[in-house]
Amino acid sequence: MLPLHDPEKIMDPSLAKETGTETSPRDKSVDLPRLESSSRSSKETSSQPSRKNTLEVPHPETSASRPSSERPEASKPSQTLLHRGQLYFNAEVSTAHADILFLCCCFISGLVDSTIYHAFGTFVSMQTGNTIFLGLGGATPHNTSKPYGWAKSLVSIACFCLGCLTFSHVTRFFGKLRRGTLAVSFLSQTLIIFITAAIVQGGSVNGSLDTITDDIDWWTVLPVALLSFQSAGQIVGSRAVNLSELPTVVLTSMLHDIFTDEKLLAKANVKRTRRVLAFFAILIGAIAGGFIDEGSRRMQLPLWIAGGIKLGITLAWVVWPEKQTSAV
Repeated sequence: MLPLHDPEKIMDPSLAKETGTETSPRDKSVDLPRLESSSRSSKETSSQPSRKNTLEVPHPETSASRPSSERPEASKPSQTLLHRGQLYFNAEVSTAHADILFLCCCFISGLVDSTIYHAFGTFVSMQTGNTIFLGLGGATPHNTSKPYGWAKSLVSIACFCLGCLTFSHVTRFFGKLRRGTLAVSFLSQTLIIFITAAIVQGGSVNGSLDTITDDIDWWTVLPVALLSFQSAGQIVGSRAVNLSELPTVVLTSMLHDIFTDEKLLAKANVKRTRRVLAFFAILIGAIAGGFIDEGSRRMQLPLWIAGGIKLGITLAWVVWPEKQTSAV
């Protein structure tokens, strides 16, 4: 039977030296492996808790039972299509080349105004003329071809003012240059034009030109009210993108600004060029409306055309380039 190992032989060499019990070289060679194995086992034992903490994998049931909002992958904004859509439509659009869209609005104003005046003897965009018609209302006999024209002009002015109030407050609340704000604004204008055209097409309102000669029927004023309200969205939109030289519904002040411009004959004058193009866009729209009216003798066709153009403007805002921000 082998003798038990003496615990003193595994003492630290320095301690053994001090106590005079230093082990012999043979004892050292025998005991060192045991010391090393004991040290390794103690280190492994002490490192087990930390290794367990670092390598511990949560139970599948625990991970699945978490709410989706607490999972790491659900917290990433780019993972959800809805969030990407919100970021896209909340982004501000660039105003570069936006004048093209508002020149199209000028054409729409001329097209619709010529048609509505042909049918009702009033305007839905040019409120200067409506103000004159309103002033002349008291002196105008009721046996004219356009009876109660002053009342229709009054409705147009009131609805235009209401439209300015509505579109401006909504635009400021949601952000005037946001893609979603501009797209929704022009989409609502488009829908109003289509609804008006559908009302006339369905026969709810007399759409035959030059036949409205009876006393005023308030139901027939509905197209005037709707179209005046939506036309206010155009001028609000032009102000939102800082294109005050393209009001789209005013000619008098625009002509003034053209001929009082100090750089009228300058080669490079962007604002003058925009005003001139806006004037001719309104004029061409009015001429086109006149020819369409004479050919169809109905007012709904120009309205469908105007609604189609405005729908194109709406889609253009949806894909319009984003405003570039310079890194500071």
